[in-house]
Amino acid sequence: MNGHQHLTTHPTSRENPPVTVIGLGPMGQAMTRTLLAAGHPVTVWNRTAGRADDVVGEGAALAATPAEAVAASDLVILSLTDYRAMYDILDGGTASLAGRTLVNLSSDTPDRTREAAAWAARHEAGFLTGGVMVPAPMVGTESAHVYYSGHAQVLENHRATLTLLGTPRYLGEDPGLAQMMYQAQLAVFLGTLSALMHATAMLGSAGMKAGRALPELLTFTDTIGPIVRAGEDVPGAALDAGQHPGDLSTVTMMGATADHIVETSTSLGLDLTLPLAVQGHYRNAIENGHGGDNWTRIIDGIRAPR
Repeated sequence: MNGHQHLTTHPTSRENPPVTVIGLGPMGQAMTRTLLAAGHPVTVWNRTAGRADDVVGEGAALAATPAEAVAASDLVILSLTDYRAMYDILDGGTASLAGRTLVNLSSDTPDRTREAAAWAARHEAGFLTGGVMVPAPMVGTESAHVYYSGHAQVLENHRATLTLLGTPRYLGEDPGLAQMMYQAQLAVFLGTLSALMHATAMLGSAGMKAGRALPELLTFTDTIGPIVRAGEDVPGAALDAGQHPGDLSTVTMMGATADHIVETSTSLGLDLTLPLAVQGHYRNAIENGHGGDNWTRIIDGIRAPR
């Protein structure tokens, strides 16, 4: 199938309205296939047109220009490297934005998403910020969910279509919230991945292969949720109340463990970036007189670093 075929007019229906997808990396292609499988006419555009060949072969229509792609559907989904790419692609055809809804599922900072929402409003387009919390192969599965923020009615107008990609989880009117949640989730994810690799390197120095070490370490990561939830009906309720009871674990106890990890890692010649950062959290809390509080007290130093 020639990836540069002309755009054809899609039949429309209330049940399966047409959708445009701009950006055909793995995520954009997965979303396009999911929408096609559900019976939606899908128009696509990508800077490198050849990336559209496969999905065009499966039934998508390739637009010749971004403006043509936007004009093809009321709902336009963006799956790009960052928000700068949105401006680069759409700035030349903003006249076609009026009355459309842009759902930007690209990654960037919360402030840039707020700026983008204001930009869309100036061009009379609805705007939703989104954060897809699964990898591309899981798009459209029961495990998939997507965080959204922006005007609630904009989400409701397209909820049925967007639910095909993953269960929508609406966070509120602030366009930056979905991106903030996305970044927060990835802070946990990336921090855990670095910790797993650091721990694997520690064990590897003693001759333990990763094939043996990682299964043990992953079993331990499964216990973190129950540890954090222990004693609270709503995890985080004590934090919100400013309470840090040290009856189960204390800053001093956890800080001593952080010291030992730094000492061990130093003796092994490993990179100290991660263990020193963790150690710094506990030392700050101890220096501020909170050694007897629960480990959650380290949030003070994270919120207001010296």
